[in-house]
This record gives sequence, structure tokens and C-alpha cells, in this order.
Amino acid sequence: MFDLSVTKLLVLAVIALVVFGPHELPKIAQQAGRALRDLRRIAEGAKADLREGLGPEFQDFDFEDLNPRRFVRKHLLDDMEDTTQALFDEFKDTSNAVMGGTSATTTAASVTMTGTQRTATLPDGEDPPFDIEAT
Repeated sequence: MFDLSVTKLLVLAVIALVVFGPHELPKIAQQAGRALRDLRRIAEGAKADLREGLGPEFQDFDFEDLNPRRFVRKHLLDDMEDTTQALFDEFKDTSNAVMGGTSATTTAASVTMTGTQRTATLPDGEDPPFDIEAT
């Protein structure tokens, strides 16, 4: 979250030692720890109140899903993979129907699936499909 490495923490500790001095630093560290514990307690209480207010249908709600990166990955990219797979299946079915029920992978088009990337190559002389919405 803050990307603090060991060297950065040591630099911060040296700066704190110089600014506050060796006599005040333990007191300030204790106050900072206490404030952090209180903040965590308040946040957990707020989460519990929110879960209670949402009702039993949201008991398994994960607050990490509100993170924008996770939200986009979960709600948009997963749907995109499902849509891409559905379009690929539709292409395969359509090419089978056009070729009279023969296998599209052996006669009409060579289709390769590698992970989420799908490519299709047409044989020589065959026109690619026309998409009226592409222009």
C-alpha cells in the first residue's frame, strides 16, 4: 500500500530520532501504536455495523471487492472472458453450419486457442466475414 522498504523505514526512524530526540521517541511511538489500534477497532466496528445493516443476504460480502482493481477484474474482465468464449463457440457453430456439418477446424478455418487469445485463419481465396457495424 505505501511501499515501505527496510531502507525507507530506517531513514524514517533516523529522522524521527533526530526530530524528537531519544527521550521523546518511545512516548510518541507508544501514542502512535495506540492511535493505530483505536483506528483499527473503529474500522472493524464500522464494518460490523454495515454488515448488520445490510442484512443476512450480504453476510459473505467482502469489503476488498470495493477495491477498484479487484472490482474491474471481477465484474468486467470475467464477463469479457465469458463473452469471448461465447463468441468463439458461435463462430465455430456457424462455420460448421456453413460447411455442411463438417469440422470447421479441418476444412473451413484453422482455429487456435492459447489461454485467452484466440486466432482464426481462413484458407486461400475465402473472404473474411463482413461486420456492418465495424465501419
